[in-house]
Amino acid sequence: MKCPFCEKELQGTACPGCGTTSPEGARYCMECGARLFEAGPAALGEADDFDPEDRILCPDGNCTGIIMEGRCTECGRAPDGS
Repeated sequence: MKCPFCEKELQGTACPGCGTTSPEGARYCMECGARLFEAGPAALGEADDFDPEDRILCPDGNCTGIIMEGRCTECGRAPDGS
């Protein structure tokens, strides 16, 4: 994966679903939205300060994930459905 500005070679993570390389540290594939690694309970908002009443459900009616940090924790979908 290369930087679009300086063309420096960047580290990345290959998607297990489609093979597209996403930037290192990305949680979801930029192409298909697949989860790139398994997140632990704290990363999914299960910390002591997490209030279940404040959760935002995934807009996909078939997904059981919640929106955290701009993406669904299960399918990677954005709150606007994209």
